[in-house]
Amino acid sequence: MAVREMTERESRELLARGHVGHLACVHDNRPYVVPVSYAFDAEKLYVFSLTGQKIDWLRSNPNACLQVEESGENHRWKSVVAQGIYHELPDTTVYHNERLYAWSLLQKRSFWWEPGSSKPGTGSGEPEVPIFFNISIDQISGRELVAP
Repeated sequence: MAVREMTERESRELLARGHVGHLACVHDNRPYVVPVSYAFDAEKLYVFSLTGQKIDWLRSNPNACLQVEESGENHRWKSVVAQGIYHELPDTTVYHNERLYAWSLLQKRSFWWEPGSSKPGTGSGEPEVPIFFNISIDQISGRELVAP
């Protein structure tokens, strides 16, 4: 078995096939990684969330990273890391069309709102305002384990 670099095209294809990844952000030099459901349109990653630590941290430092993997037979795997900038899509007329676009992409998958629709320890019954955001990809790389 050997590890090989994937092409940018292969990396983007893996992102397009996937729908759950690990979102990383940083605040005060401390990393934070959480699973998120996402959609990819070949240029941007779209994500739905509620308020919480990741949103607070991304608002203070918009540098973000999403890691996605696939596993296959004989312990083979593929992994892609997409780095970019967080852009919140507030519920305003300026972002209305892009929010609808994000929703249209995300809703193509079953249970697209998981894990972003609930937070542990909440139960106030107060509805939370959903947050849609995108990550504009600046850099993408991938690797895979292949047979020699």
